[in-house]
Amino acid sequence: MKKILFLLAITSCNFTFGQMLTTPQASPTQTVKQNFGVSFIELSYSRPGLKGRKVMGELVPYGKVWRTGANQATTLTFGDDVTIGDKKIEAGKYGFVTIPGQDNWILIITKQLDATSPSNYKEENDVVRVNVKPRAINNKIETFTMQFANVKSSSCDLNLLWENTAVTLPVSSDVDSKVMKQINDIMSKDNLPYFDAAMYYMNNGKDLNQALAWLDKAAEQNSTAYWIHHQRANALAKLGKKQEAIAAASKSKELATTAKNADYVKLNEDLIKSLK
Repeated sequence: MKKILFLLAITSCNFTFGQMLTTPQASPTQTVKQNFGVSFIELSYSRPGLKGRKVMGELVPYGKVWRTGANQATTLTFGDDVTIGDKKIEAGKYGFVTIPGQDNWILIITKQLDATSPSNYKEENDVVRVNVKPRAINNKIETFTMQFANVKSSSCDLNLLWENTAVTLPVSSDVDSKVMKQINDIMSKDNLPYFDAAMYYMNNGKDLNQALAWLDKAAEQNSTAYWIHHQRANALAKLGKKQEAIAAASKSKELATTAKNADYVKLNEDLIKSLK
């Protein structure tokens, strides 16, 4: 009996000490994937907190390479070619480090994916360096934050925010030439994406007459598509053809009413009102 109890005790101890303890990360990791242009940008970094400490100039020294986060190296993955500073950067995965300063920050895109300290950072792997001015912000940011902002079709900003400091890395992409190539390639084939091509033309200040011609063909393909008729009305209105625009908006409103889409009913009512 004593032997059995002894074995049970040993088994219990082994089970207890064999358990894995899970606790919160001191500097939680975050991965942010932002659709951008015709592809994406993915950011991976760790987020340290203030925790009552003085950060800029102390915890994060001025004039020294910072991994721009905590724990592992910070990385940026570009799904398509982008431009940062005056440098075209090919699609791929890169390291992101910074050299903070009181009046100037150096933001660095590097081929090095393991740059976690000044000692292992190698300047010869730099792809581009961008000098930016830091901005003071009123609201104190407790947790180091990087986020994409001002996201447009061909440009966006990567903002770095911590304590009372903010810096911005502008990113751009030659979206127009890529989309135009797609349109030129695709429009020579069957089953053409007339609506998508027309909307790109309308939204980017291109030939409205060509956009209208494609919308006409899109409407022929799908005569009950109230959203196509609404965009035809918009194109006609921009071309100064008010009566035709009113007729197209009225048609769209009728179809939207049948489809019970109140949003498009209202959009068409507002458009018709603006044309009278």
